[in-house]
Amino acid sequence: MGPGTTYRAVVRDCEIWERERVSKTTTETLQYRFDGREDAPVLVIGPSLGTTWHMWDRQVPELAQHWRVLRFDLPGHGGAPAYPATAVGELSDRLLATLDSLGVQRFGYAGCSIGGAIGADLALRHPHRVAALALVAASPRFGSADEFRQRGVIVRTNGLEPMARSAPDQWFTHGFAAAQPAIVEWAVQMVRTTDPGCYIAACEALAAFDIRPELGRISVPTLVLVGAEDHVTGPAEARTLVAGIPDARLALVPGASHLAPVEQPGAVTDLLLTHFSTSWQDTLAAIPVPGTGATLSAPVLPIAEIASATAGPDGVTSGRPDPYDPGMKVRREVLGDAHVDRVMAGSDDFTGEFQELVTRYAWGETWTREGLDRRTRSCVTLTALVTSGHLEGLAPHIRAALRNGLTPAEIKEVLLQTAVYCGIPAAGAAFTIAQSVIQEETTPRP
Repeated sequence: MGPGTTYRAVVRDCEIWERERVSKTTTETLQYRFDGREDAPVLVIGPSLGTTWHMWDRQVPELAQHWRVLRFDLPGHGGAPAYPATAVGELSDRLLATLDSLGVQRFGYAGCSIGGAIGADLALRHPHRVAALALVAASPRFGSADEFRQRGVIVRTNGLEPMARSAPDQWFTHGFAAAQPAIVEWAVQMVRTTDPGCYIAACEALAAFDIRPELGRISVPTLVLVGAEDHVTGPAEARTLVAGIPDARLALVPGASHLAPVEQPGAVTDLLLTHFSTSWQDTLAAIPVPGTGATLSAPVLPIAEIASATAGPDGVTSGRPDPYDPGMKVRREVLGDAHVDRVMAGSDDFTGEFQELVTRYAWGETWTREGLDRRTRSCVTLTALVTSGHLEGLAPHIRAALRNGLTPAEIKEVLLQTAVYCGIPAAGAAFTIAQSVIQEETTPRP
């Protein structure tokens, strides 16, 4: 303690350091629990979007006889800290930071839906860590980016109630849902108690997830398990995974939909036991985890985030990267694949170069700049379109504004502002267009 330094000042500085350490820790790790023997190899099992680690309750008793089972919750799920992650790789990094803090180097991994995406990402980026892999109700690409971004728009506008109401039809067969009303209500409540911002972020992560070109690089023994009646990520997606992953086997579970571990717990447990008992690539040493029985997570020290690799620039002609590819990526993220595909399909020799110009400079040079976030750029764009009278371009940018995080109430405020400064007639026409688009985009689809 230096001259003039008081004990109270030292205590204050320690409290500030501890708050900052814990805050950083909770943003870089995941909420978890352990079950099973401390000296057993570690098996990590990951949940689906909108569920908690309890979706695996029926598997744990048997799995924990052979492995030290670690279950985790996604951010904002099951009471976990609500620090959104908008990329599957970010979720993988948080899981690895958690495992590193516990001294777990090699592990088996089973994950359902987005949990499966996390497992596939781990197998691609950190194959030396994964001893064996099970992908349950998973896909190399989950639907279309447009579908998940619209789901985010619906949640941002209406909350999670529409997702909660539709969960039983998405997750279970009709016969199971009718026979097990208590389980259906439990599933609905899981979704209702999820943090909306973290749910939206997970939708963004799934919208951007596409590992179809990389499946051949997954080198660990893989079980692809799918419910025969899964209409979310069904047998077709499972067969795509099996066809692309060199050492993969397919298991089709009769009488099960998306949450097969809940609907057919015995069959799923047997398949996982067989796969991990026969495919585990090596034996792990004991993992020193304090305590016995079920252990809940506490703040742990993080490790550095693992940055994703960036490809070298293509088509560099003047010392800087060609902005076309980044521009097309942002254009699709903001306007949606369906709109961009329609525009590009309609281009020809006469208009093709104009579309390249738009992609390269409007989207690659301007929308990719870090000076303004996408919400603000949407506000500016809507105002500019109304001011200039270019209402033919307003509808796609209303959709873009919703995808970029603006609520219908905020879009209304933008248009009211334009009414004052740009004129009532232009704003009135804009309100008519916006009302139609907002109704279409924010109404949950059956």
